[in-house]
Amino acid sequence: MRDSSQNWYLVFLMLLAIVLLPGIASGAPCATATSACTEWVTVAGGPSRVLIYRTYSIATRNENVTRALIMIHGSARDADNYFRTALAAAFLAGALDDSIVIAPRFAANNVGTNCQDMLAPNELSWYCEPHPDDWRYGGTAVGREAISTFDVIDETLRLLARKDFFPNLRAIVVAGHSGGGSFTARYQAVNTIHEGLNVATTYVAANAASYIYLDAVRPTAAAYPVAAGAPGFVPPPPKDAFVQFRGSTTCSGFDTWPYGTRGRRGGSARVTDDLLKKQLFARPINYLVGSLDILPLANFDDSCAAMAQGPTRMARALAFSKYLNEKYSVRHETTIVALCGHNVRCMFTADPVLPLIFPKEDVVAR
Repeated sequence: MRDSSQNWYLVFLMLLAIVLLPGIASGAPCATATSACTEWVTVAGGPSRVLIYRTYSIATRNENVTRALIMIHGSARDADNYFRTALAAAFLAGALDDSIVIAPRFAANNVGTNCQDMLAPNELSWYCEPHPDDWRYGGTAVGREAISTFDVIDETLRLLARKDFFPNLRAIVVAGHSGGGSFTARYQAVNTIHEGLNVATTYVAANAASYIYLDAVRPTAAAYPVAAGAPGFVPPPPKDAFVQFRGSTTCSGFDTWPYGTRGRRGGSARVTDDLLKKQLFARPINYLVGSLDILPLANFDDSCAAMAQGPTRMARALAFSKYLNEKYSVRHETTIVALCGHNVRCMFTADPVLPLIFPKEDVVAR
């Protein structure tokens, strides 16, 4: 038989549990890039699946979450490091408690390449770049040609948009850097679920390698400031910012996917050229570029098709924004992040970027 002191102790524990239960139920954000903060997203009805790092479960009701950030990694496929950067950004923005941060991993493990990521059972694998179907441009899974990397983000967005999971979600941002920036710049234009999400969704493409040109014109040095060019190179100023590309005989792929619209494949082949153009123009996106991203670092794309868009990542971003503005009257936002080179942590923890990836408004433009 328990004595009175034991009984009072049990009562104390019961009262403490009642007081703390709401906090325990809602839970604190998971904030370490370890297996404890991972979850699986099944694709195409399963069993195929993709690993994600996340701060809150993507399949559990959470009324506190009002914002979501999906952060796409670069060519190193280091989703854990990108999750750490997104966590740092969320902390600086004061957004950890009311935002779900997600960093998916597009693992690559195909024969004859240096990409030999360890795979879990049923985990999808993608082609290592460069490859006609590599993951950055909506490529299909190895051995599962019906599933593209774009399908993974589609399914993640569908889960986020479920009101039984996140009834108070008001804004979703899909963002990426380097290879992830190239991914985001394409996904914005070709996904077919944006308008049906009923959650304001925006895109942020940082330091992308290249962009989708809609015709055969390409920029000259007049399309971007001298500071965006290669260091030490100051060409004579050309008259026109954009001219018909003259190297088509030696660079026949300059206007094929992912640099143009011809020959689209994988997840990008599911929309018509007209719909791609319409969606590219209408959907909100901010092109981020570091003011110091003017060196050929970190898997810099020096193919003739990429070089036709500009000599540096900074030049390519500024030229593409000018191209859309002047030729199509499209005013997508372009943000130059001062004193940042090709560095995801520098880019996404910069003060001007925090409100772009964690918008404070309840409603943003769709």
